[in-house]
Amino acid sequence: MQRKIMVVTAAYGHDVVRHAGGQIALLPIIAGAKADGVEIRREMFTPAELETLPDLASAIESAGLLACYSAPEPLFMPDGTLNPQLPALLEEAKTLRALWLKVSLGHYSDTRPFTLLRDWLDSSGMKLVVENDQTDCGRLPPMQRFNAACHTQKLPISLTFDMGNWLWVGDSPEAAAQQLAPSVGYIHVKAATSHRDSYRAIPPDEAEPRWLALLNALPADVPRGIEFPLEGADLTTVTRRYVDLLRKE
Repeated sequence: MQRKIMVVTAAYGHDVVRHAGGQIALLPIIAGAKADGVEIRREMFTPAELETLPDLASAIESAGLLACYSAPEPLFMPDGTLNPQLPALLEEAKTLRALWLKVSLGHYSDTRPFTLLRDWLDSSGMKLVVENDQTDCGRLPPMQRFNAACHTQKLPISLTFDMGNWLWVGDSPEAAAQQLAPSVGYIHVKAATSHRDSYRAIPPDEAEPRWLALLNALPADVPRGIEFPLEGADLTTVTRRYVDLLRKE
């Protein structure tokens, strides 16, 4: 089966997206590049756009694309409780007819309010994927503890493995892949290079071969999302180049 390639709208940059007319305006580019789907980013909506999710869902379907939905929200709040916005976010993902909702882990603790989380997921019928972000909450130890708890509780949750974010928090991406690979349901593909006192994302073919070895250590049959900068005069051609690269690697 051909692996699925998703294009994250944020890869084009906020200014480009706004100038184009919002995320809906990128769908012809992504479809023209022969990608399988689009990752819609909640933080890139205007308040007015957030009110038109059914229209966006129809446009995505008309373009022949799958959708996933990313919200810049933690699953767990600073006090260890579940984010009270999660039911509303799951409903938004459902309105978009998304494959899953993606959030970050947040402040996971051993209080484990998993019965409520299971109820919310069962009620929505929506899958949840939890990403390692660029904060201490997204480091390997808390991600491991949460993942182990999900297995124990048999929760319908998988992980988004962001290949670059481990570097931002000082963890080894390779060690993370060794520990978490069996639970990964979605991969955010990006390479990173040192930039000042941190890192910046770059296209993988501009990076050292490390990115490919890391990608090969992850499941080959889960969707891959392009989350590195997509820039150029012809965005469809640029996007198609990387869709083809990630589909065959």
